Amino acid sequence: MIASHKGEIPFFVLILPFLVGIGLGFNLSSAQYEPFLYAAIFLFALAFVLLNLTYKRFNIYKIKWLGGLLLHTLLFLLGWAVITSYTEINNTDHFSKTPADYLLVKINNEPKLTGDILRFTANVEGNVLNGKRTSTSGTLLIAIKDSTAKNLYYGDGLLIPAAYHPIDPPDVPAEFNYKKYLANQNIYYQAFLYPKQFYTLSRNTGNPIIAYSLRLRQRLVEKFKADMHSPEAIAVASTLILGYKADLSNDVLQAYSKTGTIHVLSVSGAHVAIIFVLLNLALGFLERFKYGRSIKAVIIITLIWYYSLLSGFSPAVCRAAVMITMVIIGKTYSRHINTLNILAISAFFLLLYDPLFIVDVGFQLSYLAVFGLVVLQPVVYNWIDIKNKWADKLWAMCSVSIAAQVITFPLSAFYFHQFPVYFLVSNLFIVIPSAIIMYTGIAYLLLPQIPVVSASLAFVLEKSILLMNKVLSVIEHAPFSGINKIWITSAEYILLYVIIISAFYFLNEQRKWLLKLCLGCTLLLVISISLKRWNNLRSESIAFLDLKKHMGLVFRKGNQAVIVSDLTDSDKTYKYSIQPYLDSCQVSEAKICSENSNIQSSFLLKKTNLIEFDNKKLMIFDKGTQQTTLPAKLKLDYLYITGNPDTNIGFLNRNYDYGLLLIDNTNPNLLITRFNEEAKTTPINYRVLKRNKSVIISSE
Repeated sequence: MIASHKGEIPFFVLILPFLVGIGLGFNLSSAQYEPFLYAAIFLFALAFVLLNLTYKRFNIYKIKWLGGLLLHTLLFLLGWAVITSYTEINNTDHFSKTPADYLLVKINNEPKLTGDILRFTANVEGNVLNGKRTSTSGTLLIAIKDSTAKNLYYGDGLLIPAAYHPIDPPDVPAEFNYKKYLANQNIYYQAFLYPKQFYTLSRNTGNPIIAYSLRLRQRLVEKFKADMHSPEAIAVASTLILGYKADLSNDVLQAYSKTGTIHVLSVSGAHVAIIFVLLNLALGFLERFKYGRSIKAVIIITLIWYYSLLSGFSPAVCRAAVMITMVIIGKTYSRHINTLNILAISAFFLLLYDPLFIVDVGFQLSYLAVFGLVVLQPVVYNWIDIKNKWADKLWAMCSVSIAAQVITFPLSAFYFHQFPVYFLVSNLFIVIPSAIIMYTGIAYLLLPQIPVVSASLAFVLEKSILLMNKVLSVIEHAPFSGINKIWITSAEYILLYVIIISAFYFLNEQRKWLLKLCLGCTLLLVISISLKRWNNLRSESIAFLDLKKHMGLVFRKGNQAVIVSDLTDSDKTYKYSIQPYLDSCQVSEAKICSENSNIQSSFLLKKTNLIEFDNKKLMIFDKGTQQTTLPAKLKLDYLYITGNPDTNIGFLNRNYDYGLLLIDNTNPNLLITRFNEEAKTTPINYRVLKRNKSVIISSE
């Protein structure tokens, strides 16, 4: 299936210690390790060279494992060193390590306008303190709320105040970790600027090729708008063909995601493969001539990289271009090259260039999908022997979809927590429309504006996109179209991959130990999921969530929950923060009630501001209760302050006997500061739900 012997795939075997080294480097990437790593790399490299020079003289060749051990160790250390040196925060000249009044920055990507806020990343090239400039490095995320900022573009140099701050971690458990996402792009700080807080020092000083590519892509997007009328179709065409996602709506994204066809909207290997197939067929006649294979390879590689230029040098397209370039070179000059070797070589060089690619979901999905097509697809295809020519072609397409979906399922479940049940139907459907869209769209963009021809191509392009969107929407809303709320741990994620690979390898090799490994891991996975489910069903918890300017309390008993909040389930904050937390707790029944409403369930009783749950009492203290003086102290477990009431610790202590005081983020900083000061003289147990300080209290 992979190879009859590991000697057939040496690069695939050798890249494994390199990947392990990068993985370890993520956890141990401190700059203090760099001298040790470089010294160790030098020593092991020297030992490897000496081994190869003296293996005959000292009969070292008899110790067969020594050379492999040295080489694997060397690659492991190289991976560790690469990620350590590439982590910008380790640099001594990182802008955060030098005090500054102002920063000199250069925009390093295409700015994106969302509403009235322009966002982009920039290289910090210098710090200015007391009029003196110091050269620095590092990447800064910048958001500007200023209408004049719309004229900013890639390569522009700016002078901005040094008013940056660290990226905040998630406010709520299970919420998308934006801090980690940016850290995986070497971004650790952000700045928010208002009108007249930036000054443009220079224009268009970036890489001229990238600048030309981005401006060309913008012109091509405008060309779509000239002959197409549907904003939805224009957005999909711009995304699918050019990788320009700024105009894509969330509804369209959701439809593609839930049907397992989101890869169509990511300009990547599939799109480059479509172009390669067309070019390979069109230039097939060249193989009849001397040097025809080489000429054909040069033309195809050139045109593929030109397409990368059209897409604005999208990272996904560049990865695919690197992969397919190596495939073309390998197949042109060698008739017996293993695709896994080419895959490993391309991954190695890409990770040398940017080791952070390894945590990029697009990178992982693309390489896993190709791995699945190379390794698993032949096994799936051989399950059924079909004599009919057209039925066999259909099954071949099905085997491609099954292999890609199976190998990427653990990754999708780990990151996106869902599985599209009808992925086979949706993926079979989009094969023809996506090819038509790609070929028609590229022809429309490359041809000059010819009234009848351009309008006809635009018509076919628009109608194909609208038809594809409509069918995918029907599949999305079909009964049982997807399995959602899949939350797996890192250990379960690894077990899933061991199960998948061992099962497919057993089907191909029929080795009993592979079956035992598969069944053993399956048993461990079932036990893990069952224990997690059991613990959730018998556990209870109260979650005091940090929702910035909103109130959020979640009372959970098993798979049931009551949410006390001023939000509804259709609000963006609810979907972004509360819903992921409920899903991670495997809550299947949830009720929402407002702060002042009453509710009674099997495990919770709420009368106005007083809540009883799990033998615990909680009082919501707001403006409606701020003047209420009680005849006797009310004994509470939790006292929750919300809505900026006019009160103080003295008043609260006279009327309430509480175990824990909680102050949410709806209260202004002034009130929180006052409570902090009063708490110094009146010792109390209190927590402030601000700046990622959600409090979860669990009991079993």
